[in-house]
Amino acid sequence: MAKKKDGEKSLHNSEGNKQDKSESNDEEPNFSDPEGFVDNISDEELLGDLLKQKPRETDGVESVIVVDGVPQVGPERLEKLTTVINKIFSKFGTIVNEYYPTNENGQTKGYIFLEYSSPKHAQEAVKLANNHKLDRQHTFLVNLFTDFKKHEDVPDEWEPPQPQPYVDQGNLHYYMLDPDAYDQYCTVTGGGSTVQIWQNTSPDPTNLEERARWSETYVRWSPLGSYLATFHKKGVALWGGPKFNQKMRFTYPGVQFIDFSPCEKYLVTYSPHADDHPNDTKRLIIWDVRTGIEKRNFSSDGPAIWPIFRWSQDDRFFARIGTDVLSVYETPSFGLLDKKSVKIPGIRDFSWSPTDNVLAYWVAEDKDVPARVTLLEIPSRIEIRAKNLFSVADCKMHWQKSGDYLCVNVNRYSKIIRKEKNEVKYSGMYYNFEIFHMREKQIPVDSVEIKEAIHAFAWEPVGFKFAIIHGEGPNISVSFYGVTTGQTPTLLRRFEKKACNSLFWSPSGQFIVLAGLHNLQGTLEFVDTNDFSIMNSTEHFSCSDVEWDPTGRYVVTVVSCWKAKVDTGFWIWSFQGKILKRFNSESFCALQWRPRLQSLLSQKQQQEIRKNLKKYSAQFESKDRMRLSRASKELIEKRAKLMKEFQEYRAKRLEQWHKEKTRRLELRNNIDTDELDSDTKNVEEEVVEFFIKEEVTVIS
Repeated sequence: MAKKKDGEKSLHNSEGNKQDKSESNDEEPNFSDPEGFVDNISDEELLGDLLKQKPRETDGVESVIVVDGVPQVGPERLEKLTTVINKIFSKFGTIVNEYYPTNENGQTKGYIFLEYSSPKHAQEAVKLANNHKLDRQHTFLVNLFTDFKKHEDVPDEWEPPQPQPYVDQGNLHYYMLDPDAYDQYCTVTGGGSTVQIWQNTSPDPTNLEERARWSETYVRWSPLGSYLATFHKKGVALWGGPKFNQKMRFTYPGVQFIDFSPCEKYLVTYSPHADDHPNDTKRLIIWDVRTGIEKRNFSSDGPAIWPIFRWSQDDRFFARIGTDVLSVYETPSFGLLDKKSVKIPGIRDFSWSPTDNVLAYWVAEDKDVPARVTLLEIPSRIEIRAKNLFSVADCKMHWQKSGDYLCVNVNRYSKIIRKEKNEVKYSGMYYNFEIFHMREKQIPVDSVEIKEAIHAFAWEPVGFKFAIIHGEGPNISVSFYGVTTGQTPTLLRRFEKKACNSLFWSPSGQFIVLAGLHNLQGTLEFVDTNDFSIMNSTEHFSCSDVEWDPTGRYVVTVVSCWKAKVDTGFWIWSFQGKILKRFNSESFCALQWRPRLQSLLSQKQQQEIRKNLKKYSAQFESKDRMRLSRASKELIEKRAKLMKEFQEYRAKRLEQWHKEKTRRLELRNNIDTDELDSDTKNVEEEVVEFFIKEEVTVIS
């Protein structure tokens, strides 16, 4: 077949193309769905990414805030006002629009409208800038624009809220009803991964609760023992009751420190590094413990000493120190007492009485003005006592737990070297203890002078004695002083050359532990201060902490993995220094005794019980004997059970061994190797002699 010519071929192609185009123009394709077709794919599945970017009607409105309390200024000061406003509110996000309403004279009306690029930024501005104080006369009130619609819809007739059902939190102090008064304690093990609650039963503690990842850092008991606080990335949780159910949680990321008020009504949380809220200035928040409501927040300006707030004994007041100012707040309003702070130039530190609404503070020296320790009664702010001090370098205040005495440890310079322009140069140091007798008329003050360096000071919680560690190593001494009415403190006893650097009094007084922690490798001495007899001298190597139980019956010494690398765990001692239990655990972190409520008995009733203790001791001793005998019986039964199981297992293995003897002989060429002397041909005997000792005895 001959090939077509090029002209014919091109002509044929052009005609074909024309025919195709005419056919396509005559019949267009149909892309519509057939009748009865149901589309089961939603727009969100097909265009999910694009629909997220679709503008909404409320986007512009929800991004607008209304700021009231703005200064009313004329046109000449409007530019300065806008600069200040933008500086404050641009921290929360990008401002895309602003509007300053004015009157016929061009003066602003005291409120403005700001629009952010995102509703999240507007919500952040409302949260953080509301009640922001611009100056003495202007405080911002910030609301979302959409809030006005919400307030317009408030019904004319008020309807009372529906009563909510009462939720019983259970008995938070159930452990106080234990007939044998066993205390509880909490341990953190596994490097912080496991938290355990134990009851200090005899002869062995009982594990009440154990949870992994209960807390992400550490745990803490509330002051009255009602709650156990745990720390998490999103905030703090409180647990209580027999099963340790969650009672409350406080959501605020980055919380690292907490502090309860003495009566457990309020909780203070502090987040020094809140990464999720870079513009948030309220690092310090006070919460209501029972409701979980935020009562007030504060900025963290000022000295970074925890706790920043210190509470009065009845939760009525709390205070913080600033630069030359002491701010006292009252509850439940959480406002400044009398709406103003106390101006105290040179204030360095303060402390509340543990039993009264009395506040003690000290002021440093300033040129020719001496240092001063002042007792201030709250809320009247009346100075009930003051003491001037000279050549003061530093002061530390120590209240006795009963509130009967206040000791001010004063570090002083011994002499003046020279005076320059506005400075005075000192040399040498000596130490004073100023003892304030709080229960006596006009609060007399006694002084005790110590020439040596002071390492530790501690009041007897219930009693009239205090102890100090003083001197320079290796000549460290421990001195005990007694305080009596109308007399200067007297030296009761001094122990020379003691290897200790910490003092731990029993909560009930009389007994004290002299401990050498950290670099002193854990030396321990148990002392009875009635006659100053040393009941026991021992050590717990690398001991890092010493904890008395709330009743004063037991002492725990701890080796924490946070401070040591080996032999971590804890030991339980009696108050006389007798070791009772040793618990060693790898990566053991901490132990905390659960606090107990104060006794309902009066001081007189407690003294009467101590006087007649022999009357009750017989029944307690019989209980202890029964408990020990029961423990011994349980131990014997446990051992007998183990022995029986072992004998049964051994009998089965012996029976199997006898059955397999024929097979063993086959495998070993009929040589019986079950006994040592069964195959004498393959045994080599070797005799080894040792020269042990030679003695020569001369008989005269």
